[in-house]
Amino acid sequence: MGYFKNKNVLVTGATGLIGRPLVKLLVEAGAYVSAVSLDNFKEKDEPDFQKVKFVFGDLRDFNFCQSMTESCEIVFHLAGIKGSPMMTRKQPSTFFVNTLMFNLNLIEAARRNKVKNFLYTSSVGVYSPSDVLYEDSVWKSMPSPNDRFAGWAKRMGELQLEAAQIEYGWNGTHIVRPSNVYGPWDNFDLKTSMVIPSLIAKAALGENPLRVWGDGSSVRDFIHANDVARAMMFVVEKNINEPVNIGSGVGLSIKDLTLELQRIKPGLKIEWDVSKPKGDEVRILDMTRLRNYGFTSSITIEEGLRKTYTWYVDNKSKNFKRYDAFSE
Repeated sequence: MGYFKNKNVLVTGATGLIGRPLVKLLVEAGAYVSAVSLDNFKEKDEPDFQKVKFVFGDLRDFNFCQSMTESCEIVFHLAGIKGSPMMTRKQPSTFFVNTLMFNLNLIEAARRNKVKNFLYTSSVGVYSPSDVLYEDSVWKSMPSPNDRFAGWAKRMGELQLEAAQIEYGWNGTHIVRPSNVYGPWDNFDLKTSMVIPSLIAKAALGENPLRVWGDGSSVRDFIHANDVARAMMFVVEKNINEPVNIGSGVGLSIKDLTLELQRIKPGLKIEWDVSKPKGDEVRILDMTRLRNYGFTSSITIEEGLRKTYTWYVDNKSKNFKRYDAFSE
């Protein structure tokens, strides 16, 4: 994408699930990338980061945000607090307060420093339960009770961008709402991980039968992290100023997801734990808006799941120290 060539680009949450493929794509596009994260790692051991200026820093410090955005032309704000629905239910203040602080400081610093393009990563959690989730429905309803704190925290970031646009004419802002994202470099910690990394980790570590929460009927919209990264760059390059969903637009039940895992690992048995919560019944993003702009995802669930499983098996013995706000 020629738009990013020789541009100074900041990526927050750069060592995470979406951040890693995004950084790689930006470097390939010729951008000068600065990467911010609270994860500890050595750039020399990370091929995709050898051409990147890595900064270990905390976005809850406004002065740090000021310094990081001072010479930036483009910011991709991916940093957030990631945890399972159970963790956000048990420690909602940890999720809510940290998310608000990340957003409040970075958005205001970027505005003051006149950053040309600012992409904000919102969430499917902003939506009220519905079979299909449309972008313009958000402010007509309340977030799902299953995403009460996460949904409102992400909504506050969206409102902050809208306020800056109204008062200061900051028109280079972009809001994306990814669905259930998965892929390499996900959080595979069994205590805090989401459904796909949790099931992959348990299957790869030999759990059989594989214990799965709920009855398998819940339907989700899964999308590979590489497709999300591509979509984010597309939104900035096309200067799309209205909120856009990023998903596959196709629903997959948790039961069908386990069938895909059984194809990857023959002999894997499934045991449903109906005493555990299963979340909203259906969550599928309407993808009409982004497709009308000209973007389509390219990685199927079959291909993406198999590659993610293989990646985890090959890398599970490595000690990736990830920042975990829930255990701070």
